[in-house]
Amino acid sequence: MTHTLSEADSKALLAPFGIPFLPEQLVDSPDAAAAAATAIGGRVVAKLCGDAIAHKTERGLVRLGLSGADEARTAATELFAAARPEDGPVQVLVAPMVKATRELIAGLNVDAQFGPTVVLGVGGILAEAVADAVVRLVPISEVDAEDMLDELASQALLGPFRGEPPVDRQAVVAVLLALSDAAERVPGLCSVDLNPLMIVDGEPVAVDALVELAEPLGAR
Repeated sequence: MTHTLSEADSKALLAPFGIPFLPEQLVDSPDAAAAAATAIGGRVVAKLCGDAIAHKTERGLVRLGLSGADEARTAATELFAAARPEDGPVQVLVAPMVKATRELIAGLNVDAQFGPTVVLGVGGILAEAVADAVVRLVPISEVDAEDMLDELASQALLGPFRGEPPVDRQAVVAVLLALSDAAERVPGLCSVDLNPLMIVDGEPVAVDALVELAEPLGAR
């Protein structure tokens, strides 16, 4: 048996390994969401967050481009109202709004025969069309991580693109090494999904995370 962590708990587990996340606030009420939006400043994103909520976008549980406290309060009110009994305890995650013309996906999967693997691929709207991904067995070295980047077929996306600087390859390498480290150090880690890994001014930023853990025998 396995169980998934909420987005917030997934990020909390991975952050110590060096995965680049945005400064975010987890809140319990619409008023707290308004206060968080004010503290963060600029446009923000609000997402319903809970252990049983894995596919937020498909359920319409994400609000983008919110400006100011009033919009954040309204969005949080709608999100809390959209929670289902089977979702269990829920909160709202308020985060800065970022945009990117390039997205990668990175993560961990456990192969039934070979064990944990690190995955890197092209994300966003191109992900299914190009099916460009590479895999390495854990543990990986810095050379392995660099080779993964080199093996992506979509190399043009890694260079200067639409007026943006090239992807900071060493920063992506650091993400892959962090995932490999997590796979070795977190007991029962079954999978990690960083999708998307947005490229913002050349730097990778993980704006979502989903962690799946093995459920101890007798749990729940």
